[in-house]
Amino acid sequence: MAKKIVIDAGHGGADPGTSANGIVEKDLTLKISEYLHQRFDELGIPNEMTRTGDTTLGPSERPKRAQSFYGNSSDVILLSNHINAGGGEGHCVTKEV
Repeated sequence: MAKKIVIDAGHGGADPGTSANGIVEKDLTLKISEYLHQRFDELGIPNEMTRTGDTTLGPSERPKRAQSFYGNSSDVILLSNHINAGGGEGHCVTKEV
């Protein structure tokens, strides 16, 4: 069974994520996700991105968007890109839908 990949560029829009030294997490996660999308395309691996621009995806919208491409089956891999600064009071939400 061929795998399909959903690439989630963390944060975005009104949620910038962490920032330091002129680097904003939402911008870097989008660049990383765009690179992965391009490489998977070159390799012929089916893939989609949850966001392709600086848009806000709320906590309930993000999993719905991720599942809208290929559903919720065992042949789907979700890559969620985040860059943690450390030392803060961040959070990670894992939700099975």
